Amino acid sequence: MLNSTKMTKADIVAKISEKLGMEKGDVQATVETFMEEVKTSLESGDNVYLRGFGSFVIKTRAEKTGRNISKNTTIKIPAHNIPAFKPARVFVDGVKSNVEVK
Repeated sequence: MLNSTKMTKADIVAKISEKLGMEKGDVQATVETFMEEVKTSLESGDNVYLRGFGSFVIKTRAEKTGRNISKNTTIKIPAHNIPAFKPARVFVDGVKSNVEVK
């Protein structure tokens, strides 16, 4: 089972506000703007690369055949794109060395 500890956007805003001595409202606006820019870039077909952190990329899922169990029929799921996050090597290594395996 994975660690049940979680961090929300409000927690991130509070931590950044505390570390930088900024008003929570200003930090909230910055975080919201950052997320909106990442979303807008991906929706425009552009990947977002953040050195040392990771990349927000568009992955293409191939067309596949699925099953509708309730109707016992086969359905065709068309190819489609989805947003994905690929962490940087340094990020992955940090998690591997600092987070205990459960």
